[in-house]
Amino acid sequence: MIHNDVMRSIRYILNISDVRIVGIIQLGGLEIDKTHVIAYLKKEDEEGYIDCPDNVMAHFLDGLIIHKRGRDENHPPPPIELPIHNNTVLKKLRVTFELREEDILAILEQAGFTTSKPELSALFRKPDHKNYRRCGDQFLRNFLKGLTLRLRPDTR
Repeated sequence: MIHNDVMRSIRYILNISDVRIVGIIQLGGLEIDKTHVIAYLKKEDEEGYIDCPDNVMAHFLDGLIIHKRGRDENHPPPPIELPIHNNTVLKKLRVTFELREEDILAILEQAGFTTSKPELSALFRKPDHKNYRRCGDQFLRNFLKGLTLRLRPDTR
């Protein structure tokens, strides 16, 4: 899934401003200015649109965890994982919103998308594991849609 779409979806889910997005990216350890963030949040056909690079998305996701859960002073921040795949986005959002397997299945069901526990667990495995499965765009889109329905029920 395109990083810009993920960032726009999360911005909508949390109902946060462009300035707050800048702050979240900075929490993740990357200095960035508002003009870049505004360009990332534009739609592809809008003038001034810029593709969101992997490193910005990685810092955004790490900053989002700190924004929602606080900084863990007992552990150093983990190194940035590049490239960012849908599986990484799904894992980081799971941590951000403190979701268990049952929560994710319910979120997907709310979006009208069903999957099994084994299929779901395959998405969270390490890439070199024999049962690892890449997270598809449709899966991530439905997860974000369900998360929106759960966290912003007024959008129905």
